[in-house]
Amino acid sequence: MTGRLWGIGVGPGDPELLTVKAHRLIEQAGTVAWFAARGRPSNARAAAARHIRPRQPELPLYYPVTTELPAGAEYEELLAGFYDEAAERIATVLDGGEDVAVLCEGDPFFYGSYMYLHNRLAGRYESEVVPGVTSLLAGAAVLGVPLVCRNETLSVLSGVLSRDELERHLVDVEAAVVMKLGRNLAKVRASVAAAGLLDRAWYVELATLPAQRVLPLAEADSSGAPYFSMVIIPSAEASTR
Repeated sequence: MTGRLWGIGVGPGDPELLTVKAHRLIEQAGTVAWFAARGRPSNARAAAARHIRPRQPELPLYYPVTTELPAGAEYEELLAGFYDEAAERIATVLDGGEDVAVLCEGDPFFYGSYMYLHNRLAGRYESEVVPGVTSLLAGAAVLGVPLVCRNETLSVLSGVLSRDELERHLVDVEAAVVMKLGRNLAKVRASVAAAGLLDRAWYVELATLPAQRVLPLAEADSSGAPYFSMVIIPSAEASTR
C-alpha cells in the first residue's frame, strides 16, 4: 500500500498556534517534509520543531529563488520545475508505503506552497489538508483591531501586483490586507497613500513571533520588509463599533 499525504498548516510562527490535529499527524508521519529558502532556516519547521521525533526522517525542499518575482515565463518555468521535482521526491516516499506530512506556513491553501504539491499528487495518493491559522488573522490579532463587521467585504491583495493594479483594487475597499511585501513595501505604501487610506493602514511584521513589529504604515521603513509582513487596512466601521 502507498503512504498518505498530509498538507499541514503550522500557522504564522508561534508554536502554540498549531492545531491538535497538526500535532498528532506530525508525530505520526513516517517522513516530515518542509520548504525553506536555500541557506536559511525553515520557518515552517521551526514552528513544528517540538513535534518532530528524534531521528524522524525529514525531507527538505529548497526553493530555487529567494525572492518572489513578478509573473514571467522564466520565473514560472523555474518554479514549476521545482514543484515537479519536489512532488516526485515525495511520491518516492509515498510509494514506499510511508506517510508524508508536508509542513506549510500559515494555511496550505492560502498562499501556501503545499498547494502546488497537492495539485500534482492528490489524484495519485490518499491526501488530507489540515488548515492552519493564516498570517492575516494573526496580524489582525496582534494589531488588536477588528478587520470587518456585518456585511462588509475584505480584500486580500498581493504586493507583487503593479502599482496601478494595487491602486485600482484599493480605491474601493472597505478593508484590505496586502501580503507578500518584501522589496515591494515602498510601492505598496505609495499605492495605499494614492488610494487615500494611509491614515488607517498598519504595517505588521513577524506576527506572533518574538521579533514582531506593529506600527503605522506611514512610519515603516520603505527599503524592504521580511517575508512574514503585511499591510492591514481595517474597516473604519469595524474599528469604531
